[in-house]
Amino acid sequence: MTSKLFKTVLITGCSSGIGETLAIELSRQGYQVLATARNADKLASLSEQGISTYALDVTNQASIDQLADKFQQENIAIDAIINNAGYAAIGPVAELPIEDLEKQLATNVTGIVRVTQAFTQNMINQKKGLIVNIGSVSGILTTPFSGAYCASKAAVHSLTDALRMELAPFNVKVVDVRPGAIQSSFGNNAMAGTEKNREQFKRYIQIFEKIMERANASQDNPTSTDEFCKTLIKQCFTDNPVSIQYIGNGSITLPFLKRWLPTPLLDKILSKKFGLNLLK
Repeated sequence: MTSKLFKTVLITGCSSGIGETLAIELSRQGYQVLATARNADKLASLSEQGISTYALDVTNQASIDQLADKFQQENIAIDAIINNAGYAAIGPVAELPIEDLEKQLATNVTGIVRVTQAFTQNMINQKKGLIVNIGSVSGILTTPFSGAYCASKAAVHSLTDALRMELAPFNVKVVDVRPGAIQSSFGNNAMAGTEKNREQFKRYIQIFEKIMERANASQDNPTSTDEFCKTLIKQCFTDNPVSIQYIGNGSITLPFLKRWLPTPLLDKILSKKFGLNLLK
């Protein structure tokens, strides 16, 4: 059963998709939701539904400190955090703009650490709390053209493992959610970012459509956002949640392939799927 031990929930990346739906569903279930996004204007629909909304750029320490100060002034004590804000830099590692790699790590990796450090003090003090980090099966099975994104999610998994052990003495539960394909605007955003780098990918331009295919892979037969969010809440907002959660289409199959297929065979399958066999 869901636990009201975690009454006040901070969620990052709520402008659309998973974050927005989580905010709505948690609010519907009676939680006090603090919905955040880099652009507060994109949270208008949540605000209209009575959900508290705030500007928060997880890559900017000043933005985080400002919100932490605001919560302190308003006597808001956070019981749970969902680190959902994410970004996908898609393209061959050898030609990916370094600024895209830096943005990838700043959002998906450093951003989680910044938010966690800033907003866990109340949990530690009261000796109860919940942190849910949104990882990905992409952090387990790396595919061509997603090296930066996959690396960031692998880092999320490692950081979550460490946090789980380090915060256990304070009774703060830490859960690593590893989604498969989930319906959202994530694919469209990734494709837009990839398109702007078309001219950068000179050695791979003849298979650029395959790079774009990888950018939109998260929308290949996806689980609905609503189903994903309801499952996440049911499985994570309990007194003793399972530490690693696989939710959504492909979330079991892809790690299985990584675990059991010989690396040369897996490389061959993925290289063919993404057109690398066509390059000379």
